[in-house]
Amino acid sequence: MESLLSVAFDNLSSFDGSKIKKGLKQVEGLLAQICLSGPSSPRKPSAARGRDQEQASRKGLSDLSGDPAFCEFFKLQEGFEWNIAQRLLTTLDWLVVRGGDGQYDLLIVNALDLIQGVLLLHPPSKVLFARSVHMNLLLDLLEPINCPAIQSAAIITLVVALLDMPQNMRVFEQLDGLLTITSLFKSRETGREVKFRLTEFLYFYLTPEAPSIPRAEARMSAGAPGLLQPSPSKLAKVFGGNRNGEARADRPGQGRGKGGQESDATLSVEEKKRLVDRYLPGVVDELLKDLDTYKPFGGVLS
Repeated sequence: MESLLSVAFDNLSSFDGSKIKKGLKQVEGLLAQICLSGPSSPRKPSAARGRDQEQASRKGLSDLSGDPAFCEFFKLQEGFEWNIAQRLLTTLDWLVVRGGDGQYDLLIVNALDLIQGVLLLHPPSKVLFARSVHMNLLLDLLEPINCPAIQSAAIITLVVALLDMPQNMRVFEQLDGLLTITSLFKSRETGREVKFRLTEFLYFYLTPEAPSIPRAEARMSAGAPGLLQPSPSKLAKVFGGNRNGEARADRPGQGRGKGGQESDATLSVEEKKRLVDRYLPGVVDELLKDLDTYKPFGGVLS
């Protein structure tokens, strides 16, 4: 796996758009191999293989923890040298700086999609967005100068980066992320699809916060049973809990914010409502009603 990542990283570090595209495809192929390739099975007749072609074997989230390839992938992500999210962010930054004329828009969207996947497969990598330089990169992609496809992909990536990471949420707020989101929401120039994504983000922002997810060396050494679960609250327990389900606080990069408070301290829904009210007065109550009535996201965040 190191050799595959080495080749992909070399391409991602290139100043040639075609090589960057190739590197993104190589990362995508590696992630797909981890997520989609099922256990080996007896060879079937060609007719049977044809019938099953559209039903590709997929690994469930609960199956990944016992998969040797995933465990190897997860261990490699714990170190800086092989961390895919870090490399993708470096590439994304280069694309944003060089692609002001739109020539790299598709590559930017592809990079954002891959960052989402990597963060979901290796949640501890979300700690990268506790750094303002990386959070600002996502916020910059929400500027009106960017195409709707980039804005939508950036919003989804932002949700993934903030999920179960109050530390990141506080950085987002300190960098006026709410102002960026609500300004784009109120703009008449914002398209319907982007406004839909922004509404989803506001629903997400107003849901109760879960404890941050720290690094996971202890679980990996213990075999990481139940490593990934469908519910984000269960994810938080796996990555951040001790035997009693209490949140741990030994994540690298955790510190104290202003006033001596923990930088990953959670805010209540009422506190976040007051923050959103500054920019969208009168809208929050309707959003909270929708949350209570329709339970978006399948109710997993409530």
